[in-house]
Amino acid sequence: MFLFALAASLPLVLVALAALWGGVWGWLAVGYVTVFVFCLDRLKARGMVNADPQAEFPGGDRLLVVLGAGHFVVLALAVRGVAGAGGLDLAGRVLLAVAAGLVAGQIGHPVAHELIHRGARAKRRLGRLIYTSLLFGHHASAHLHVHHVHVATADDPSSARPGEGFYRYALRAWGGAFRAGLDAETRRHRGAVWRHPYALYLGGAAAMLAGAAVFWGWQGVVSLGVIAGYAQVQILLSDYVQHYGLRRIRRADGRMEPVGPAHSWNAPHWYSSAMTLNAPRHSDHHVTPSRPFPALQLAPDAMPILPHSLPVCAVVALVPPLWRRMMDRRAARWRETGGVAAGDLAS
Repeated sequence: MFLFALAASLPLVLVALAALWGGVWGWLAVGYVTVFVFCLDRLKARGMVNADPQAEFPGGDRLLVVLGAGHFVVLALAVRGVAGAGGLDLAGRVLLAVAAGLVAGQIGHPVAHELIHRGARAKRRLGRLIYTSLLFGHHASAHLHVHHVHVATADDPSSARPGEGFYRYALRAWGGAFRAGLDAETRRHRGAVWRHPYALYLGGAAAMLAGAAVFWGWQGVVSLGVIAGYAQVQILLSDYVQHYGLRRIRRADGRMEPVGPAHSWNAPHWYSSAMTLNAPRHSDHHVTPSRPFPALQLAPDAMPILPHSLPVCAVVALVPPLWRRMMDRRAARWRETGGVAAGDLAS
């Protein structure tokens, strides 16, 4: 648990320092999430370790709550700094915006994602508020009631189709997930409109923008929009990479096969996994959504494995021809066989 706490909390501290004092702290914040994590994944080899899948890890939930609370403090400091209220120069404000967006998308998102899967109502609400603060509240509903139900099928807007480039996917997935989540929640809350989660998402987003305007004027609104927008790109990239080109088979009776280990991409890289709270162990999360993040399992023989770490693959996905060259054959083999032949991971 110490590694998760260190890897995920240090970026929040660095962004806060960058917001308060700028200078080298901005470079360190951006460098940590990019170069430092990449180097540790590559330079320090660690064997794959699976925790006891039945373990409960109460410390994991405490860490989620601390990181979730820290998200709001860091976001407020970042919006203030990017808006110019902290006296940072232009370079410092740009670095801060990039760092804050990266950290919100790569750490705030996994934290919120874990929280919305927890059983306690207060924790689920905290997860929803984190997404709402990023003007992306609908993701909480779409993820639970659409993505987990229809993953790796044409009915899930967040499952990237074979051959679909990221930019086309992002335009389709954002609006598609918003509408699908709205439909799902409307069915669940029929006759109780006041309890509809979209009231929180839209009202909360409006309150965030209004608060930014009150405290820091139009610059605050723009700053929040830039940071939240960049974080949303990180979230969309994560979904895109983790499900690209994988499909469930329709059975003879017309129903889709159950979600299994072959329907998500995974990565075994130790430090980026720790920083993102084991988000790259994605197959096991879909098979057992209630399992706490420290106990998520990785079985390379049964699960699709990305050729690089999740953050590196997200960067490659920004160049669709390069991404397709790297991933299309791998995805096609999993669609055809539901498994991977010996040597596929090296090809």
